[in-house]
Amino acid sequence: MTMIVGGVDGVLARARDGVRRLEGREVRRAVEDGALLIDTRTDRQRARQGDLPGAIVIDRTVLEWRLDPASEHRIPEATGYDVPIVVVCRQGYSSSLAAASLRAIGLHRATDLVGGVEAWIEAGLPTATGPADVRE
Repeated sequence: MTMIVGGVDGVLARARDGVRRLEGREVRRAVEDGALLIDTRTDRQRARQGDLPGAIVIDRTVLEWRLDPASEHRIPEATGYDVPIVVVCRQGYSSSLAAASLRAIGLHRATDLVGGVEAWIEAGLPTATGPADVRE
């Protein structure tokens, strides 16, 4: 059990408590097996770091509405509460909070990428060359 502290560090610790977060190569396998890879980075971050192959870009401000299968604003891929989802951000902090929020609405298989896209790049994993799949 993780020691829980206050402030943002406490919120982050609670978001990660008991969750199996994925390393870059595990994310690639999860996507190959049908997981949704959701990129919440800003346009500027994506322009600097590149896009991830197979990722769907969803702004953090609308994430829950796009992925909740019961939402009238969901994306077509949000077909059920059992869909595995991997959220990515720049360094792996806000993605942990986003994944926790998805689990709170019933998407119990939501997790995130340890270290974010920075770790992805450091591991030598590829970035995409084509246009990003941006969902509004």
